[in-house]
Formats: sequence, structure tokens, C-alpha cells
Amino acid sequence: MVLAPAGELPAGLSGSDPGRLFLAKRSFMNNFGDKVSFIWSVADLLRGPYKPAQYGKVMLPLTVLRRLDCVLEPTRDKVLAKYDSLKGGPIENIEPLLNRASGQTFHNTSRFDFKKLLGEPDKIAANLLNYIKGFSSRAREIIEYFGFEEHIAKLDKADRLFLIVKKFGEIDLHPDVVPNRDMGYIFEELIRKFNEAANEEAGDHFTPREVIRLMVNLIFAPDRDILTKQGLVRTLYDPACGTGGMLSIADEYLKELNPDARLIVFGQEYNPESYAICGSDMLIKGQSLDNVKFGDSFTNDGLPNEHFNYMLANPPFGVEWKPQETFIRNEHEKLARAGRFSAGLPRINDGSFLFLQHMISKMKPVSDGGSRIGIVFNGSPLFTGDAGSGESSIRQWIIENDWLEAVVAMPDQLFYNTGISTYIWIVTNRKSVARRGTVQLINGANFFRKMRKSLGNKRNEITDEHIAEITRIHGDFVQGEFSKIFRNEEFGYRKITVERPLRLNFQASPERIARLREEKAFQNMATSKKKGAAAAAEIAEGTRRGEELIAAIETLDPNPVYRDREEFRRALEAAFKQAGIKPGAPLMKAITNALSERDETAEVCWDAEGLAEPDAELRDTESVPLLEEIERYFDREVLPHVSDAWIDYEKTKVGYEIPFNRYFYKYTPPRPLEEIEADIKTVEREILAMLAEVTG
Repeated sequence: MVLAPAGELPAGLSGSDPGRLFLAKRSFMNNFGDKVSFIWSVADLLRGPYKPAQYGKVMLPLTVLRRLDCVLEPTRDKVLAKYDSLKGGPIENIEPLLNRASGQTFHNTSRFDFKKLLGEPDKIAANLLNYIKGFSSRAREIIEYFGFEEHIAKLDKADRLFLIVKKFGEIDLHPDVVPNRDMGYIFEELIRKFNEAANEEAGDHFTPREVIRLMVNLIFAPDRDILTKQGLVRTLYDPACGTGGMLSIADEYLKELNPDARLIVFGQEYNPESYAICGSDMLIKGQSLDNVKFGDSFTNDGLPNEHFNYMLANPPFGVEWKPQETFIRNEHEKLARAGRFSAGLPRINDGSFLFLQHMISKMKPVSDGGSRIGIVFNGSPLFTGDAGSGESSIRQWIIENDWLEAVVAMPDQLFYNTGISTYIWIVTNRKSVARRGTVQLINGANFFRKMRKSLGNKRNEITDEHIAEITRIHGDFVQGEFSKIFRNEEFGYRKITVERPLRLNFQASPERIARLREEKAFQNMATSKKKGAAAAAEIAEGTRRGEELIAAIETLDPNPVYRDREEFRRALEAAFKQAGIKPGAPLMKAITNALSERDETAEVCWDAEGLAEPDAELRDTESVPLLEEIERYFDREVLPHVSDAWIDYEKTKVGYEIPFNRYFYKYTPPRPLEEIEADIKTVEREILAMLAEVTG
């Protein structure tokens, strides 16, 4: 149920005459706007029993029911006659025969329709339920996901049900009047209005038709020669299919390329209302409902053993996966990358990368033709997460397997419920020979036009010309103003840990000795896990030993500052020996911590193996590009500034990021100071003039 992109005519209209083209476009948009306005006017009847955020609970299922009612109207009498002839006969499953009579993949055997329901106003609730139950089993199953039956009694009790059914009976939603593509826009505009009323979060958004068209272009374009073969059958999957827009656009596009081709669409959706709309669309188009599953794609994969030629998705942005955390972590920990999420786990508050891993698990093997994936992300998956993080590990897995073909930056304010910038990732396991080992970045951020009227946060749109240009840039695969091509390794780096030696001075001054009393190991001397008198005795003994320790340290000269740890340790041990004290290792560490301070002029502190001890406070990291030798980078960038530094190779991690904006950044020099000063003086004069008017 989707509408044609901007500039495209409804089926059956040609654009050879410019005047007729303008009139057709205007009629097309007016028809869409009129239908939405008419359906939305039902909201006037819902005020009172329902809050604005609840309108969709009534209006969406009734819109679907009216749509199905209009589709079945031409063959209704034929179906009822067939039903009467088969009822009580020897054939147990008569549904296929009734479907054949209806000319659809569904039917209705109730004697009611939207017109006949109005004949008995006092029985409207019972008759409407009878009408719903008269649908064939699969259609009824779809309708039940709306949960509409529970609202029928509520509307009837409020004396609104008859009026609302009558209102919906006045609108003609037959496909000859409202094609499937128009119907898709009607549903999405209604849902957008409901989401605005409910103040839905930005992650729950719908994909504009023109964005889907571009995505379909990008995954299909390299296969145009293949897709024009007669009798072709291909599969397409969307794991977050919503109302089915991506599935519908892809199906239409393939039919444009090759009317003899067949695209079998698959999907999964966890929102009941969106699933019901998608399912009803599949019913009308004759697609198999078995291919569209209800449920969570992560925890209840409805198509666990399926693999697909093409995949599209626009998963919600910034939605946490905490409710599915246990299941996903178990899947992540499966051995030998057997789990869908084995490559890595993103932050708990953004599950976008989980969708892509799920889709990659459903790619066909290259020997079986491979797969192409298009997915919409915000900017976060490009660069969020340092080396060793879940996001970085996922990027590394995708890029090192040479699956990332291209990333396309889209304009901001393109989606209905969020104004953020978005990116289309094209992922495939069958790159062309020319693309192998590379990634193409396409900057389409300025490919848009302002809309005459905003739709929520959607203030920009991309036209057919923009879609064609971005598709061309992708297909040409050459460097240019809007296209950059990089080797896979250019996105990788090694995060090295740079250590510097620990240098301390020591002094037995009263101020530093006072710090010893704050050390945990010293305080633990005067504690006890025992109870009663035994505890008191142990605490008293510990307190006494602590004071003896302090007294021994105070025998040292408080003035000298030792810049060699071993020299100070020898002096300290001599004082303890004189006092007959043998502090253990934890206590000795606490003493040296309290009596020391960092000092760049001091000698290096060495460990028992004769190696320099690193200073945690001076520890730093550097990101070294994969294509550069670590030692050469270190000699050039680090040693000239800190000559005593070294690399701890055991801490080295590999990371991947795609700093998209950096590659397309254009420096804009600041205006000359004279111009800025002139502007300031002009503003000052204007302010003074306004003040003069007020005070004069």
C-alpha cells in the first residue's frame, strides 16, 4: 500500500501532454488529500470516549475493513451463492473455492456489508461482529491483530458506532478509485497523525516513499540485466516491515523492469496494527500471508531457515534492546560465529546494528547467487564505539569480509517523526570485480528540495531527478565531488597504548605521613571481623601497631627529598628493622603511596624484573591507520615529544570507523575582520536609532 514517488503518475496515466500531466498530478494529490481529510474527520465522532492518541484504535481497523469491503463488493453475490451451494456438503475446506469465486485470496460469507449494516441501527454492534467473523480465516486472523472487537461495545454504548460506520460507508476505497499506492500514503499519513497525537519517539518513524525508491534502485540497479529475464523469480525480505511500504515499492519496481518477473516478499513486524495493515495489503495483492510473520525478529525469528536475494530495512533509531538482552547475549555467545549476533553487541540503547547482523545471517551463499541489502541508519553506526567495542567489532566484521559496498548520506528533515540526518548502507556478499576491496561513500546530503508544506518533521524531499543522480553516481563508481572511494583498510586503525615511566620522589614529612592515615590498608589494621570483647581487643592491637608504624617512619629525617625509590626504600626498611616492625606487601605499598609524589626529575621506578613501571596517569593512546607501520608512526608522532615513552603491544586493539563528514568537509574561511566590524557598527547604529525613537 504505497503511493508513487513525487512526480510519478497513477497507473494508467501517461505524461506525454504537459498540461494533462499537471492536471493528473493535481488530481492525484487532491484525491489523496481528500481521502485522508475525510477519514480524519471521523475523529470528530470519537471525541469524548477517546483521547486523540487513541483514535487510531478505531480509525485504522475501520479503514482496512472498508478497503476489504470495497474490494469484495463486485463478487459479493457470487460468493454468497457459492457458499449456499457448498454449505453442509461433502467438501470440508470450502475456503479455496470461495476465494476463487471472489477473485481474491480472501472472501466474506456474512450477509452484511457496510451498506446493509446501516439497515438495523439497533443491532449495529452484533451485526458488525457478524460481518467481521464472516471473513475467511486468514483475513480474520489479520483483522484480529487490530484488537478492534473490544472497541465495538465501547462505541455502541457511547452511541457512536452507527454514526462512524455510516461515515466510513460514504468513502469509496475500491482499488479502481484508490490504487494500492495511494492507499499506502493514506495509511501512512493517518499513522503519522496518530503518532503526533501520541507524541511517539523519534525512533518510531516511517520511511518516505522516495527514500524507499532510492534504496530499491541501489540494490536492484547492478542487476538490471538479470532482472529483465523472462520468468524470473526473486525474494525480498524486511525484518522490520511496518505497514509493508518497502515490500510494495520493491515489487512495483521489479514489475516496471520486467512485467513477467515475480518478486516473492517476506517480512516480520512486532507492532500489531502495522502488521495488520501490512497483512491486509498482502491479501489484496495476492501475496502469501505465510511470508509475513508477526513477532520480534530478534527473539522470535519467524523465518529462521530462509535466505533471500534482496533485503531492505529501516529499523528504529536509538531504541534499546534491554527487553531482549538475555536472548541476544545468549545468541552472541554461541561458538564459531553460529549465532546471528556473534560479531558483536552494540550499546544497549541502540539496537540498529542487531538488525543488520540479523539480515546478514539471511544472505544467500555466493554460490547460490548471493544477496544485496539496503538499510537505513542514523550517524551512530558509522563511528560510535572505540576499538574493541561492540560497534567497532561489527564494523570490522562487515568491512573485513568485504560486504560493505557503499554508504549514502541523506538530507536531514527527510523523515516524518525525526529531523536527524540518515545514511543508507548497501551491504552485499557479491560485489562486482571493480568494487572488491573498496567502499564507496556518496554525499547526497544536499540532494533535496524544500516541501511546500511540512509533514511533521519532514520538511525536505528528494525528487525523481535526485534519485536518478544518486543512482548514477553509485553506478559510475568514480571519484568526484559527491563520491569518494576508499580501500577497506583505510577505515581500520590500531589503537596502541603509549606508556611512560613512573617517576616519584619520597619524603617522610609530617604532611605526607598524615596522608598515610587515609590509606585503606593502614585503616584496615584497626578493624576486626570478630564480635564483642575479641573484636575490641583486636582493634586495640591493630591501633597500637599502626601507631608504632607511624613512630618508626617519624624517626626518618623529614627534610630530605629522595628521588630514587630504592634509596628511600632502604632507608625506610632500616627504620622498620630498628623498630622491630615487618609490614607486609599491601601495607608497604600504602606507605610508599602516601609518602610519594610524581616528579619528572626523579629516577625511573623499576619492577622486580628490571622493567620500567608505567605511570597510569601518563598513559595515553594513539590511533594508527592500518596501512601504516606502528613503529614508523610512533617514531614520527610520539617520540619527538616524549622520548622515554614505549608501546605496550599487549594492549593493542584493532578498530574500524567511517568518519563520513571528515571526508567531505570543505573549509570555509572566516569573513575578514573588517566586514565583521562593519556589521557590528551597522547593528549598533540601528539600535541607537530605535532607542532614540523610544526616548524621543
